[in-house]
Amino acid sequence: MTSPLQQKLKIAGPVVVTANRLGDGVVVYRTADNGWSTQIGAAAIATTVPAATELLHAAIADDISAVGAYIAPVEVDAGRIQPGNMRERIRLQGPTFDLPAIFGI
Repeated sequence: MTSPLQQKLKIAGPVVVTANRLGDGVVVYRTADNGWSTQIGAAAIATTVPAATELLHAAIADDISAVGAYIAPVEVDAGRIQPGNMRERIRLQGPTFDLPAIFGI
């Protein structure tokens, strides 16, 4: 598998960097102050390849807090950030079906 740092980024619209928090696997988003947030609305948005690359490199370097960082498309409507594809909607909202009671959810 090719490292995200070796792939050429292609973006068509606004993107964010997302990953999973190391301690519990929760979906997190890279913020403009180089932190992580569980809220997509707090994510730093990039609209150019250089800006997205910079966010991604900083996120990958911070693999103590979060792992598996990658670029994800988003839609911005009236300042509100929403996932830009089905995969990201599922990651943000959780499973698309009810989990068995053994999971305690």
